[in-house]
Amino acid sequence: MKKRNRNYSLSFKQKAVELSFARGNVKQVCEELSIPYSVLHRWRKESTTYEKNSFPGRGKPKLTDEQKEIAELKKQLKDVFLENEILKKAVSIFSRSDKKSLGL
Repeated sequence: MKKRNRNYSLSFKQKAVELSFARGNVKQVCEELSIPYSVLHRWRKESTTYEKNSFPGRGKPKLTDEQKEIAELKKQLKDVFLENEILKKAVSIFSRSDKKSLGL
């Protein structure tokens, strides 16, 4: 028989984790919610590690607040570097055209 991958909503994951911490018996919660033990165990681990940033969605990396800030700053730095390179090229183009008009 073919295994079926289930997709769980963010609210379901959060409530399942809260319930498992409240009760303390993870296996019983898994049986009640019909989810594998390994899945709930992973959700609990992610929840404690990443707190509010856990469960970001498919293909999105799980990042802490500091990691998100670093990623944003890196992106801004890259943009500023590219703008600087464009300005350097523009200055060199305009300075060449000035020399031609002066007859140098």
